[in-house]
Amino acid sequence: MDSNGVVIVGASQAGFQVACSLRSGGYAGPVVLLGAESHAPYQRPPLSKTFLKNDNKISDLPFRPAAFYTDQNIEFVGSSVVSDIDLRNRIAITSTGSNFAFDHLVLTTGARARRLAIPGGSLDGAVSLRSLDDAIALQTRLATAENVVIVGGGFVGLEVGITIASLGPRVTLLEESGRLMGRAVAPETSAFFLRAHREKGVTILLNARASSIDYREGRVISVKTAEGQSIPADLVVVGIGAEPRQELAEAMGLVTNRGIVVDDCGRASVPGVYAAGDNARHPHPYGVSDLSLIESVQNAVDQAKSVASAILGQTVPHCSVPWFWSDQGDIKLQIAGVCGSNDDVVVRGNPEEGRFSALHFRQGRLVAVDSVNSPADHIAARKLIAQHVQIAPAALADAQRPLKSFL
Repeated sequence: MDSNGVVIVGASQAGFQVACSLRSGGYAGPVVLLGAESHAPYQRPPLSKTFLKNDNKISDLPFRPAAFYTDQNIEFVGSSVVSDIDLRNRIAITSTGSNFAFDHLVLTTGARARRLAIPGGSLDGAVSLRSLDDAIALQTRLATAENVVIVGGGFVGLEVGITIASLGPRVTLLEESGRLMGRAVAPETSAFFLRAHREKGVTILLNARASSIDYREGRVISVKTAEGQSIPADLVVVGIGAEPRQELAEAMGLVTNRGIVVDDCGRASVPGVYAAGDNARHPHPYGVSDLSLIESVQNAVDQAKSVASAILGQTVPHCSVPWFWSDQGDIKLQIAGVCGSNDDVVVRGNPEEGRFSALHFRQGRLVAVDSVNSPADHIAARKLIAQHVQIAPAALADAQRPLKSFL
């Protein structure tokens, strides 16, 4: 048995899953889960939606009650920021000076919200949403906000924007590119969500870049764009993506490349060190490049299971079809696979009816599907992509024939 066991740095979805999978796999050594936040591991998807609307309480969010960690003999230590790793002696050191010895080290530190690098972008009036504490702070600010500007038309920006609009404030969303969610979905899907959000009262400006945030007496009063507009605001929410937390990995001398580079079982470049989740870049059979960094709950869970298996002496590569979801108001977007900028796209169903799928093809093969309010298409698409099917696009686009019939 490992005398010092496993230390997991980061109480994220991936970190929690590594700990659980170790125990369910029969690991008998110590398991320590170190979280920078005071909160035990919790669900993050509700933060931009139901939690902001007060449909969820803080007590609804934890993955498991406190007794679970005692029952499973998992030592969760909150408010523990790991500042240094002594690889030679295999010790994790926190900013308060606590030491945690390990035989195996797992980095599941996730990613941080990308900052808005413009005048006023780092001041108090511009907030991001990545953690429960962020959501609590945003919820408090919304109690008095009348004009909210969202910077960024990705998943977070759209989810937050439509949620806030339903609460009453006027919402303006700025997207620097020519369409919404441009790196994740087909142009047809982007166009549908543009119409849907505008119909819900969100003002969306495309090809609009925030150039400064103006303040008066310490309070936000407006956002200026590079195109010369001045938009009234008393709160700015920044949703322009995330950056993997890799500082510890760099200090340890691990190979990084816009994320910690790992193999298909989560093993980093130093023996006994692993990474999983939003900070790990890994080879993936369904990616669009040699190394993929996939930000999703499913990827974090699957990668974490592979890491736990590797620690247990098994080789279980992480290779399932990636899938994602985004609830935007009453619209459910589900994505299977990873799309590319040069994919051929055909539409199945009618966007005007609010239910359709956009099918992405690469070299004649189905590689990704965006499904809007079409859960049956999504489930079938994941299986079709896994089978590497080469079926005529026109046949798959026939909405009268269930996708599952092609399996």
